[in-house]
Amino acid sequence: MAKSPETEHPNKVFGWGARDKSGVLSPFHFSRRDNGENDVTVKILFCGVCHTDLHTIKNDWGYSYYPVVPGHEIVGIATKVGKNVTKFKEGDRVGVGVISGSCQSCESCDQDLENYCPQMSFTYNAIGSDGTKNYGGYSENIVVDQRFVLRFPENLPSDSGAPLLCAGITVYSPMKYYGMTEAGKHLGVAGLGGLGHVAVKIGKAFGLKVTVISSSSTKAEEAINHLGADSFLVTTDPQKMKAAIGTMDYIIDTISAVHALYPLLGLLKVNGKLIALGLPEKPLELPMFPLVLGRKMVGGSLLSLMLGTGS
Repeated sequence: MAKSPETEHPNKVFGWGARDKSGVLSPFHFSRRDNGENDVTVKILFCGVCHTDLHTIKNDWGYSYYPVVPGHEIVGIATKVGKNVTKFKEGDRVGVGVISGSCQSCESCDQDLENYCPQMSFTYNAIGSDGTKNYGGYSENIVVDQRFVLRFPENLPSDSGAPLLCAGITVYSPMKYYGMTEAGKHLGVAGLGGLGHVAVKIGKAFGLKVTVISSSSTKAEEAINHLGADSFLVTTDPQKMKAAIGTMDYIIDTISAVHALYPLLGLLKVNGKLIALGLPEKPLELPMFPLVLGRKMVGGSLLSLMLGTGS
């Protein structure tokens, strides 16, 4: 007979979990494994709220495995370290992101591309290496293999820095991989949710001209005055969209709802790049003519783990 979440491991933990696709979070008691030789136990101080958390607790993508304790932008203090752990000690401020396990022996893992490992394990709504279910950061603590723990910089606040563990690296990684960091180039950011906010900030840090592309004109003040975007383009304004055709070198598409790609492709210059990060519930239509006639590229990128060679 299968054990309950509260009894399958020795250490009892309190968290907030969703039990069905209503997505309602309520108190949830479960358990964590003992700290192993390669593990770090983290007392959770802060955990960001990612749109993936919302998709998962409501089963928007059709693979939620209830009960779900979400949360994968975790910052806390290391309270235990295994005897083989060399990079961390008790008392260190650390972070845990979207991934908490992989095979650690395939070609992807050898290249710091654990996010593309066939046996990659998410921090929640997944089965861990011990064969039991992973529960995320909306909880008191978490036990993670040291390979998937990051040291948190002293000058980075825990609360505002936590989203960098998902949204931050999810934007930074493709910008580096696809060569979208040349100062003075023009970056379009489609969608101003969590990923879009960070994309604007990172784009400006690279010295890019940044235009936010949105269907809602109400976000213009936030984009320009708060986040520092150079301009704002409303997709429902035909004249402004026409004037912007062929003006952008890159576009990061963070939109998670079903939307048309054709207008976005039209905004790109010859050799422009459109990189999709959002995950709509249904497939999008990809028109071939603007790709072929403009030698344009459409790519994608999953989250990343380490700020190294991985993308």
